[in-house]
Amino acid sequence: MRPCSKVFERPWRISPIRSVQARQEASVGAFAKFGSGDQVSYERRFEQVIGNSPALEAVLEQVERVAPTDSTVLIQGETGTGKELIAHAIHNISSRCGQSFVRLNCAAIPLDLLESELFGHEKGAFTGAIAQKIGRFELADKGTLFLDEVGDIPLALQPKLLRILQEQEFERLGSARTYQVDVRLVAATNRDLTDMVKRAEFRSDLYYRLNVFPVLLPPLRARREDIPALVTHFVEIFARRMGRQIEHIPSQTMSALSSYPWPGNVRELQNLIERAVILSNEGVLPNPLPATGTQGVVASAAATTLKDSERALILHTLEGVGWVIGGPKGAAAKLGLKRTTLIHKMQKLGISRPSLQSSQNVMSPRSRESDSSFYEA
Repeated sequence: MRPCSKVFERPWRISPIRSVQARQEASVGAFAKFGSGDQVSYERRFEQVIGNSPALEAVLEQVERVAPTDSTVLIQGETGTGKELIAHAIHNISSRCGQSFVRLNCAAIPLDLLESELFGHEKGAFTGAIAQKIGRFELADKGTLFLDEVGDIPLALQPKLLRILQEQEFERLGSARTYQVDVRLVAATNRDLTDMVKRAEFRSDLYYRLNVFPVLLPPLRARREDIPALVTHFVEIFARRMGRQIEHIPSQTMSALSSYPWPGNVRELQNLIERAVILSNEGVLPNPLPATGTQGVVASAAATTLKDSERALILHTLEGVGWVIGGPKGAAAKLGLKRTTLIHKMQKLGISRPSLQSSQNVMSPRSRESDSSFYEA
C-alpha cells in the first residue's frame, strides 16, 4: 500500500521570468534545472500533477479544501484532463490515505455486469455466477472508491447507487443480507450531467447527491503556460523508457505544441510526445503535429470560436483516415480520445459523413446499416 502524502511538493513550479527563458532555450537540461534547484518552495505535493498555471492552482486549492473531509466529490472535465490524478490526490491527503483506493470505469463494464461489479453477488445469483464475488464498495470499505464515467451508469441502477451514498448500506446480488460500509466516493465524468437530468437520462436526486463538492478541471488549452513543463516531463519519461537521449527541443516545436488546441488534452499531448521521442534523431525532438492539420487549426482558431476550431480538427482527422473512428489507425486514436467520446463530440458538433448526409432521404436499408456500422467502428 502506498504511503500517505501529508506534505505536498509541486513539481515544475517555474517563475514567470524563468518560464519565458525556458521557452526561448527549450532544452531538456534547462527545464530539469528549473524543476530542481530553482524550484520555488511549496508545502504540498500533488503527485504527477504537472503545472503551476492559475487555472490549475485554483483546482488544487479546491482539492486541499475538500480532501480532509468525507464529502462526495464530483470531478468534471473533458477527457484526458487528469480526473483520476485529482481523485488520487484527494485520497492521498485525506484521513483515508492508508486505506484502499479502488477505481472502476463505469463505461468499460457491460451494463448487465455493472451491478455485480459495484455491489458483488452470491454464488448462483445468476447464470454464470459460479462463485461469490466481492463488489467494489466492499473492497473500498474504510477507503476511497473512484467511479469514472459515472454518467454512463444506467438509470435502472442509479437508485441503488443513491441508496448506498445516503445510507452506506447495500445487498449483494442474490442475497437478502444488508452490508454496512464506510466509503468515501469520488466520481468523475466528461458528460454534462445537468443536461442529462433535463433529458431524463440521469436521476436528479443522484446528481444532487454526487454534486456535493464539484471540481471542474480546465482543458489543456485553458492552461497553455503548463505545456512546456508537461512536454519536458513526458520527454524525460519516454526517453528513459526507450533508452534515448533528448538534449534539445527546438523553439519552433515548443511554439507549435503551445499553440495547438489539444482536443484530447493531456492524454493527446502524452501520446504525441511518445511519437516524437520515437522519431527523434541526434538528440533533437521533432514536431509530432501534422503540418497541414496544425497550421489549419491554429489559423482557424484565431479567426473563429473554439467550437469551430474543434470541429475543423475533428473533420480534418476523420477525412485523413477515411472516416474510420475506432481501431489503432482510426480518428479516435489519432486525436487521443476514446471512441465513445469522439462519437459524442461528433453528434454534439453535428458532424457526419458528407456522402451519407447528402443522400439521407434516399438511403436504402443496406445504406442505413452502413451508417450504423460507421459509428461502431
